[in-house]
Amino acid sequence: MKKNPSLEPLHAIETASVDELRQLQLARLKDSLSHVYSNSKAYRAKFEAHGVHPDDLVNLDDIAKFPFTTKEDLRENYPFDFFSVPMEQVIRVHASSGTTGKPTVVGYTKMDIENWSALVARSIRAAGGNANDLVHVSYGYGLFTGGLGAHYGGEHLGCTVIPMSGGQTEKQVQLIRDFDPDIIMITPSYMLNLADEMERQGVDPRELALRTGIFGAEPWTHAMREEIEQRLDIDAVDIYGLSEVMGPGVAQECVSTKDGPTIWEDHFYPEIVDPDTGEICTEGEEGELVFTSLLKEAMPVIRYRTRDLTRLLPGTARVMRRMEKITGRCDDMMIIRGVNVFPSQIEEHLLATDGLSPHYFIELRKEGHLDAIKIHVELANHAVGINSKDISRSLNERIKSYVGISADINVHTPGEVPRSEGKATRIIDKRN
Repeated sequence: MKKNPSLEPLHAIETASVDELRQLQLARLKDSLSHVYSNSKAYRAKFEAHGVHPDDLVNLDDIAKFPFTTKEDLRENYPFDFFSVPMEQVIRVHASSGTTGKPTVVGYTKMDIENWSALVARSIRAAGGNANDLVHVSYGYGLFTGGLGAHYGGEHLGCTVIPMSGGQTEKQVQLIRDFDPDIIMITPSYMLNLADEMERQGVDPRELALRTGIFGAEPWTHAMREEIEQRLDIDAVDIYGLSEVMGPGVAQECVSTKDGPTIWEDHFYPEIVDPDTGEICTEGEEGELVFTSLLKEAMPVIRYRTRDLTRLLPGTARVMRRMEKITGRCDDMMIIRGVNVFPSQIEEHLLATDGLSPHYFIELRKEGHLDAIKIHVELANHAVGINSKDISRSLNERIKSYVGISADINVHTPGEVPRSEGKATRIIDKRN
């Protein structure tokens, strides 16, 4: 890997003691609960229906007394009824794509934007960045929070930001070659697409200044990290966020440890709950990640159910707790003849199979009354001429042994599987 330069000093809260951090969280949590109760009709109604009041929070554990917030709650109050400030104080609106026709809408005050920018800057710093770096942003700009979140964070740190956005793959590689950025912020699936284009153009990543990739917006495996790092000679680190909580920069993996994203706990209080019962899990147990915002003004969220599956771990590079790399989501879990399956499991075994590229998608369909799965993969460029039946058999055996399902494997020639230009579409459901 290319050597990281010297970095600026850490923010004071990143070196605080656990006791100092918990005291700060408690004070901010009390303020946030009072803020939504006083200013959001939606939250006041939820609290009253649940029989709780902000004064019921005496210690951090008391957060369990308060009701969850879900994506459905936000959609029912579409577009602005969850806001906790007057619209004249809202200076920006973002929205996530909606599968039911209505997106989830979030708003930001001037202070919200400043805090968000500072957290993304902190995240870039934790990834090894500094004010002298050029940052190439390939997240999409617009209502999606990725592009503008990364952009403002890079500028806040003092970096030179290249606002490329997604798509235009050939031009992306041209500008990476011409501008020679130090850091790229991008989805991992699209980074692999760019790696393919670099090979096509004859660009040697080892001759580029690019040393760090900050990857988010979709789950990715350790195997994909290894693939990216080996092909591009960079450090690949994970950034986590979601629009309902803030956007990118809720948590960031530190390049010095690469052991899961550190949650910026001075701004977000995390919990892990059983996705079925909602009960708080024991420490270190895997479950659904839940966040309460501590400083947001325009649209705080109280116990927001992210649907992401992970576990909380003790801090290492920072005093704040880490989250394990996301293994999947409650709502992208496939149940195939009684077996719970996540795309990340398929990806792990695909990347461990010789002769296959990392590009794939999963097709779900019906065979009679039963669900069936077909996995579309493609040969790596160097594997042309290898018997695709042998590769198909090898991957199917791995999936059957480790995941517990049988799958049809459709092996395509190089370039036939559609490429991501942002978030990858991993599942195509044809059962209906």
